[in-house]
Amino acid sequence: MYSSPAAPWSTVLKIMSAISTVILVGVAYAAWKVVPATGLAHSVGTAVALVPLTVLLVALLFVVAGYEIDGTALRVRRLLWSTTVELEGLTRAWEDLNVIRGSVRVFGNGGLYSFSGIFWSRRLGRYRFFATDFNRCVVLVIRTRTVAVSPADPDAFLRQIRALFPGVEGRDR
Repeated sequence: MYSSPAAPWSTVLKIMSAISTVILVGVAYAAWKVVPATGLAHSVGTAVALVPLTVLLVALLFVVAGYEIDGTALRVRRLLWSTTVELEGLTRAWEDLNVIRGSVRVFGNGGLYSFSGIFWSRRLGRYRFFATDFNRCVVLVIRTRTVAVSPADPDAFLRQIRALFPGVEGRDR
């Protein structure tokens, strides 16, 4: 099994995460300060004050920590679990520094500790994105699905893909 850490956080991800964290903690603190001491309003106010902190916790759990590849699957390591992407039918793999250019986030996280979720672009169509740095992305086309990841060493990652899947093409569409 090949294991690769995720690329170091890009400057964009660091800035977006820091600003978002400060805003969410600030909102939680401000909401907490105005919660009445007793009654139903206290319960509702406390719940509202906890929402921003819950968002932070959930986003933290979905951090992209690394990737593992074996002969059948790619596992995206998170903090407490892995997301598995079956690689049967892998047809193409290439490094793409412009994967996010022109993309729209359909569902997912656009910069709070990672870039992950479902994205869409004219060039790639709908794709799953598990990244920490836009400048180190590798695109994998698996039959009718596309996945983009950001390993620390895209060249080594692609060498391993090609060793495990010799028929994989390396060119973009």
